[in-house]
Formats: sequence, structure tokens, C-alpha cells
Amino acid sequence: MKLKSKLLLALLATSSAAFAQTAPTAPEVTYNVGVVSQYRYRGLAQTKGRPALQGGIDYANKDGYYLGAWASQIQWIKDASQTNNTYSGNTELDLYGGYKFKSSGIDFDIGFLRYQYIGNNYGTRAAAGNTQYSDANTNELYGAATLGAFTFKISNSMTDLFGYVGTKYSDYYDLTANFDMGAGITLTPHIGRQVVASRSDLSYTDTSLTVAKDIGNGLTLSAAAISTNASSSLFNSNSTSYATGKPAVVLGLKYGF
Repeated sequence: MKLKSKLLLALLATSSAAFAQTAPTAPEVTYNVGVVSQYRYRGLAQTKGRPALQGGIDYANKDGYYLGAWASQIQWIKDASQTNNTYSGNTELDLYGGYKFKSSGIDFDIGFLRYQYIGNNYGTRAAAGNTQYSDANTNELYGAATLGAFTFKISNSMTDLFGYVGTKYSDYYDLTANFDMGAGITLTPHIGRQVVASRSDLSYTDTSLTVAKDIGNGLTLSAAAISTNASSSLFNSNSTSYATGKPAVVLGLKYGF
């Protein structure tokens, strides 16, 4: 199975965003569209346990440079609405670009990622007197190194992290492995640690185990078991007590072309 296909399988159930992989031998544009039983990012629910449509486009050239965009339905901003304030923003658009290269047998990936929550007015929480919140849109720089089946990635926020005031320079540490089990099956264990700057109460660890099956014709099925130790401080909503970090199984179907 090509490395690009393995990465598609690994990312299907849990995430968007760029990941370390080998540059193509010629410029290429690829597309993907899919549906998941719920959208989880870094272990946390983004759609309150409900299904989400997702899709993206990627460009990469033989020199190692790449650009991409990926979008998903979300619900967490709307769920943050209060009695006297309603918040909107039901689409996440990720814009990213970077450079991949190889040195001493290790594949490296460095890049920039912008999380754009289209039409969101989350920053109005501060205007309403809730000064612990800011604009949800977030910028991150990241770097990853891949050796064999294992990839270690560090992401650092260049803005407040997902709307929490004073959390600039938060870090996310990601250790993921991709094991080709044969017959089009990939097994992907993962552990991550979100360290929120100036807010240790919001820091947490997430783990997942994803099994994905390439069923041909560009289609991939996946199932991911996800858990976190996120505290109740990470409940999304003022109107519901849905725990965004509770354990979940996420099913997905994706078409890549």
C-alpha cells in the first residue's frame, strides 16, 4: 500500500491537518470527501457526538512543498451559546502549507496551519463580559519527524488556542504509529498531550486506536476507539452537559481521488 494511502487511513476518523509523508515524484493534486459518525479532534468532540461531512484538497510537488485545505461540520461554537448570547459558526476550514524533506533516513515535515471557523462570533463572549474567551480562529506552526512506522509531531499555537484568552504558545505533542497489517488494513495507535499555556486545568492527554480498511476504488472504512482524561472544564456548552472528552468509537467512510 502506498504511504499516501496509509496516511489517509490513519487520519480518517480523528483529524484534519497536514502530516509527515514523502513528497511525490511529480506535482499532484488530490481530493477527499467523507463522513464520520462524529468529529473528534485531539480526542475532543467537535459535533456533540453527531455525524459530520468532511472534505479536502491537497497539492504537493516533487520539491517537497505542499498546500492544502480541509473542511468539516462542527457544533461546539453553537453549543457555547448562553442565555443572552447566541454564537454561530458551524464550519471549520483548515488551511495549511509546508515543506517535507529527508535527512539521515528520517522524514521531516514543517508547516503552518490555520483553523478558520467560518462566520464565528465566538469573540463576542468577551464583549459580553466573559473575559476568558477570544476569537476561536487559531494559527499553529508544526514540525514532525517520521522514522519507520513512528511519527512524532509538535504543534505550537501562535494565537490564543481555540478561543481561550492567554493561551498563546500552547503545545500539542503527538506520537502516532502506522502499521500495515496486510490485506489493505492499517492499525494506528496514537497518544497525544495538549499543554494549554497558562491554563493547566485545560491540559489533557488523549489516546486512540484506529483500524482502517482500504476497500478499493478510492474508498476507505475506519473505526477508531478514542479516550481522554480531559476535565469537566472542557465541557462545550452552557446549555448542555455533554462531555466532549468522554470515550467514543468513531466510524468513518472516505473517498479519495
